[in-house]
Amino acid sequence: MSDVSGQLTASLRRLEATIEAETESLVALRPFDQDEVNRRKGQSLLELTRLSRRLDDAPPEPEALACLGRLRAKLERNHEVVAMHLRAAQEVSDIVARALRDADSDGTYAPPARR
Repeated sequence: MSDVSGQLTASLRRLEATIEAETESLVALRPFDQDEVNRRKGQSLLELTRLSRRLDDAPPEPEALACLGRLRAKLERNHEVVAMHLRAAQEVSDIVARALRDADSDGTYAPPARR
């Protein structure tokens, strides 16, 4: 394994662990430091960008390909979980906005209540 390939594999594993930890925290509804997770993901992106410039034209080594496959699956799961949380946040936001609108209205233009 070349030096660059070993560094690539290590970087992919760190990103995989970061994504997995974020997903697990979201699924378990466990608080976590989103700023720290974003910092680690940004650091991984920087590492991978720098390493990609040093890769030659040879195909990635099997270990790096295996890491990429696992990372892809974990990113897909993370995407699903984050999307679910965003939909839930939007629903809560809609409920709060509706409640604020209703509380702010004096009823002047509201339809008459049915009895």
